[in-house]
Amino acid sequence: MTANECITGRRSIRSFTDQAVSHELIEEIIATAAYAPSWKNTQVARYTVVEGAAKDALAKCTSIWPGNGDIINNAPMVVAVSVVTGRCGYERDGSFSTPKGTGWQMFDAGVAAQTFCLAAYEKGLGTVILGLYDEEEATKVLGLPEGRELVTLIPVGYPAVAPTAPKRKSVEDLLAFQS
Repeated sequence: MTANECITGRRSIRSFTDQAVSHELIEEIIATAAYAPSWKNTQVARYTVVEGAAKDALAKCTSIWPGNGDIINNAPMVVAVSVVTGRCGYERDGSFSTPKGTGWQMFDAGVAAQTFCLAAYEKGLGTVILGLYDEEEATKVLGLPEGRELVTLIPVGYPAVAPTAPKRKSVEDLLAFQS
């Protein structure tokens, strides 16, 4: 699969088969996702695989958008993406390197999440990046240590559907040249 095929072929999957996902396969995907670029190579993204009772508890943290709980319940596993705080966008003396402040860690987390999803797609798995859930409750379920912030939940599994790509904006709408 070429990079173009991977980027244009990956879809958000919200319905999964019952087939289990092996931990070895997830380890391979994380080994690839580790190459996601990050601010000054800080590599702040962390991945937690959630299955069983903990996954059931995460599904209950979605009262903001109950449909996300259904997606989590349908997936064999969820990968929680978190970041190590206080590193991305900072200098060693603790000052910010950029006027974006702590916002840069979210940029790096997004790059890491998308890299994970593309690596999973290349291995035949489906994913969807969820943003609507009770972050405080989900963080408790995950037991994240101090200095870590939950960024997103990604249900993972073998796709039960093959959705087509939604309409995309034209290059003319997306691109501007300036001299």
